[in-house]
Amino acid sequence: MYNFIVNPNSRCGHGLRIWRKLETILRTSGVEYQAFLTEKPGDARTFAAQLTKGCKESSIIIAVGGDGTVNEILDGLSFCGSITLGYIPAGSGNDLARSLKLPKNPVKCLKKILKPKYFKLMDYGVLSYGDGEVSHRRFIVSAGIGMDAAVCHNLLFSKSKGWFHKLHIGRLAYLLIGIKQLSLAKPAKGYILLDGVQKVEFNHVYFISAHIHPYEGGGFKFAPDANFEDGKLTVCMMNNRKKRKLIPVLVCSLLGRKSSNAGIRFYTCGEIAVYMEHPMAVHVDGESCFCQNNIEIQCISKKLRVIV
Repeated sequence: MYNFIVNPNSRCGHGLRIWRKLETILRTSGVEYQAFLTEKPGDARTFAAQLTKGCKESSIIIAVGGDGTVNEILDGLSFCGSITLGYIPAGSGNDLARSLKLPKNPVKCLKKILKPKYFKLMDYGVLSYGDGEVSHRRFIVSAGIGMDAAVCHNLLFSKSKGWFHKLHIGRLAYLLIGIKQLSLAKPAKGYILLDGVQKVEFNHVYFISAHIHPYEGGGFKFAPDANFEDGKLTVCMMNNRKKRKLIPVLVCSLLGRKSSNAGIRFYTCGEIAVYMEHPMAVHVDGESCFCQNNIEIQCISKKLRVIV
């Protein structure tokens, strides 16, 4: 049984158009399946929880949507039995699909899922935050605090977001809002603790992101060396007193190159704790976790079985 969790509203209704095409193929092929269409944020998480809670049997769950849809599904899974995840990208960013080198054609993705040849045991991350009652949120691509999260927050509530996606220039939207947020951003002081041992202090940090996969924001390659099978986070820290020196970092990331600019540092670790002097925006896979002072992020090694 294939369980499809579909976000029909992804990329301004593109998800629904893709699903109608896929469902026609499923019906004619005689494949046993059931579909769950989301109506509001949180539905994909609820469906994933209902499908896997207390289940000792194997489950195949297929996400049809964007990175946010996959994020919710991952966050809702109960790893009681064997779970296999498939993904048919229908979002605006599709950073996970880019990293996994999935076909852009959704029909080809469906064929790979129905007749799978390759599987990967993939890492995922967990973000913990909150001063009183601690909240935990899984992520599959990246999590961050600071300017990159502020860009994600801005995009989530931007009135022009729909137009950018209809014109297929979602990455340009990220770049333009990124430049805007950079102009408004104020650097923070604080420190990070890597694997509970290595302490790194900073005075002018703009954002810190922890990656399972290289891409973020619809194709910005902030962590070129990230590997989803190594049990490690690749941490990218943008830190420089002169704000203008960070622009080349954004350009290199957009072009898919690793920046050698002094304004960016990279670290590899299994877990990281971040302590900021004042609250900053936080995101997981582009989804808002509000503003936080302190966060903790850890990598869960090779827990997720994915059709590639």
